[in-house]
Amino acid sequence: MAYLAQTQAGQPVLILKEGTARSRRKEAQRNNITAARVISEAIRSTLGPRGMDKMLIDSLGDITITNDGAAILDEMNVEHPAAKMMKELAKTQDDMVGDGTTTAVVLSGELPRKAEEMLDQNIHPTVIVSGYRKASQKAMEVLDQIGTTVDLEDRDTLKKVAITSMESKGVGTAREHFAEIAIDAIKHTAEKRADEWIADIDNVQIIKKEGRSLLDSELVTGIVLDKEVVHGGMPRRVEKAKIALINAPLEVEKTEFSAEIRIRDPTQMKAFLDQETSILRGIVEKIKKVGANVAVCQKGIDDMAQHFLAKDGILAVDVQGSQT
Repeated sequence: MAYLAQTQAGQPVLILKEGTARSRRKEAQRNNITAARVISEAIRSTLGPRGMDKMLIDSLGDITITNDGAAILDEMNVEHPAAKMMKELAKTQDDMVGDGTTTAVVLSGELPRKAEEMLDQNIHPTVIVSGYRKASQKAMEVLDQIGTTVDLEDRDTLKKVAITSMESKGVGTAREHFAEIAIDAIKHTAEKRADEWIADIDNVQIIKKEGRSLLDSELVTGIVLDKEVVHGGMPRRVEKAKIALINAPLEVEKTEFSAEIRIRDPTQMKAFLDQETSILRGIVEKIKKVGANVAVCQKGIDDMAQHFLAKDGILAVDVQGSQT
């Protein structure tokens, strides 16, 4: 942390913490280049068909083994500004494309290495930057020329693209299975806007369940609620479901103010409980009357309401606090 003090003469005085080093000009350039190259070299060996895994140990002692560039950089604790830029580069690549993080970082590490050679030849940094910008524009032109438009119905090409993206992921021999799932998921969620197709990956929810093989993974074209039914007597499977979405609790509503009920006779207590039961029975009857055989409640479901729902063969799920 640095502090800026103002002297009486109006000249600012920069006060740095103990042990801080300050570099300028060529020294600063070398430090930035070195930091960028260190990050690049750290993940270079994970690239390609013979890429090696990295073992990462965090401050809590947790161990992560991966060869994914984005995951490795995410676990790395870096302070140098140039190194942080490389880390942000990988994060942006992963967010925008979902693949190619290692390649992007390795290529970005080569740019300052080549720039260092030109700096040694007394070429001005602005000239180097200008050259890199022209090279970037040329690269985009070449990519546009060699790029091909893939038809959504060309499943073979889409499968090749998906499998290529999974080469660095730990899916083993299940690549083709996951490629098929990925294609179906995107085709179900893609929509045409103006003259282009848009696939919002936020419409694809991934739910992890442990205990089975990768090949048991499946695509559910609907909504998955990772919840159990609220009552053991309810059906576990409902075909041609008619679902009631309820955004209110299936409970007897409490009054907004504190109240005291004095009961001096056991029959009064029974009448009070019978009234609550009658209210809950009426709520369940309304659900049954609209023809619903599945109830998804956003809030709580009373035990008595659960009993009536199970008795009427209605599957009910309480989804408060869950993610879909």
